[in-house]
Amino acid sequence: MISSDPNIGPDLEAWCRFTRNSLVDTVVEDGRTRWVLRYGEAPENVGEDRPVGSRLWLYTNFDCNLSCDYCCVRSSPKAPRRALGVERVRRIAIEARELGVSEIFVTGGEPFMLPDIGEILAACAATAPTTVLTNGMLFAGSRLETLRALPRERVTLQISLDSPTPERHDSHRGEGTWARAWNGIERARAEGFRVRVAATVSSDAEAVEFRSFLDGHHVSEEDRVIRRIALRGSATRGIALARADLVPEVTITAEGVFWHPVGAEDNDLLVRREIFPLAESFAAVRRAFDHESEHARRLAMIFNCA
Repeated sequence: MISSDPNIGPDLEAWCRFTRNSLVDTVVEDGRTRWVLRYGEAPENVGEDRPVGSRLWLYTNFDCNLSCDYCCVRSSPKAPRRALGVERVRRIAIEARELGVSEIFVTGGEPFMLPDIGEILAACAATAPTTVLTNGMLFAGSRLETLRALPRERVTLQISLDSPTPERHDSHRGEGTWARAWNGIERARAEGFRVRVAATVSSDAEAVEFRSFLDGHHVSEEDRVIRRIALRGSATRGIALARADLVPEVTITAEGVFWHPVGAEDNDLLVRREIFPLAESFAAVRRAFDHESEHARRLAMIFNCA
């Protein structure tokens, strides 16, 4: 869709959320705006090999040492911490073991901003293999000692690096951050940790370019994560994702239980304010998923175009 009226944009975003389509890209040229829309629902049977509840996401905090311009939860140095807290994490980890959680992902904000992140990760790793998402820039001093104390066979570091060279990465995350992230990757590897490299890209071309970079550095397929920018949080462009587009991955923050980590402060993805008992939170997500599936089938019967 092309128009000289930029006010159409918010209406298109809302339309996409309600109709299960996606706003893929927005380009302004010669005073006119071009919106690229993806028509159609998410593919059927996505995620059947990953049962709801097998993955558990924990937002330990929302403050960060960086202000990335597409952060899906608006983290920054000025963001309130909103810490989940080590005591709640310990209880979550104990109850998660009984619920059959097979993977735990710890994210933020920047988790290594927390003085008790070592205790948090140790509690999670005692329950299930744990991946901590980090920008990799704080591995020095006492934080390096915290890192060294973690069980390497149970903790993986997923470090963000968005491009093969600094320019694009630094334009989103701040000057000098590419070099610091790469140093963090090398430091973590030198300490004996498994490292996943995660890139957030804005186009398929950027994804192809980054894959070639990872091939050249012998990063295996299972140790790379390449994802598109989601139109959530601080992002002003990207892929619009509604609940119906996302297979749920139980996500817990200090504010409650959410459908998916990509919208862990958005009311449309909030499932439940109460975290405990964890079994009830998991059941609430499963009920919501079943409801979404039934709703999709009803829409398919009512909205039949041919």
